[in-house]
Amino acid sequence: MSDNPIRINKYLSQAGVCSRRQADLLVEQGRITINGELAEMGSKVSPSDQVFKDGNLVKKETEEKVYLAVNKPKGVVCTTNSKVENNNIVDFVNYPTRIFPIGRLDKMSEGLILMTNDGEIVNHILRARNYHDKEYLVTVDKTITDDFIYKMKNGVPILETVTRKCEVEKLGDRSFKIILTQGLNRQIRRMCEALDYRVRTLKRTRIKNITLDIEKGKYRPLTVREIKDLYN
Repeated sequence: MSDNPIRINKYLSQAGVCSRRQADLLVEQGRITINGELAEMGSKVSPSDQVFKDGNLVKKETEEKVYLAVNKPKGVVCTTNSKVENNNIVDFVNYPTRIFPIGRLDKMSEGLILMTNDGEIVNHILRARNYHDKEYLVTVDKTITDDFIYKMKNGVPILETVTRKCEVEKLGDRSFKIILTQGLNRQIRRMCEALDYRVRTLKRTRIKNITLDIEKGKYRPLTVREIKDLYN
């Protein structure tokens, strides 16, 4: 870490606590203190300062960075909140080093989720302008029509916006593949519901150059090439 003062969200990110976005939420919730005082948005941290999260000292991490690909089963929640007992993603993976998920995959969905202790790569990946491909296999509750495929490809009104154009391929009467470049909350489920369909199964099979090639419930480290490509 630099010897110069840095913003609290960057400090928490570099310390491997969470992403900058998550750090801002922690500050808003009054869960971060600096030298005994509640942190505010934009607060600066110097090397001599003591930062606490939920009353626990945040230590500057010097450990090796970890990057994992995890095949998340249904029922596991992508959160670092330990109050979600037994089925939060951190406890499920049970990695010896503190790590957190990059982005989300909702509880009833399965497939590829990335985990790391590198807050800076999280910030990079979550920026919408990076347009990282994310590929999913989906089954729905009734026969897929040409009109459904057309509308899914060209944008569906949800969450007071219209989804970006995307690639959609019909695979069977009730199954399709979709490649998104954005990550709205429960996006595919909401898109389907807006068109009067209900998702039955949803599996993420790829994030950019990283494919789902591990058994359900297992994980593997990313290769050097995969990590480098995530930054492009």
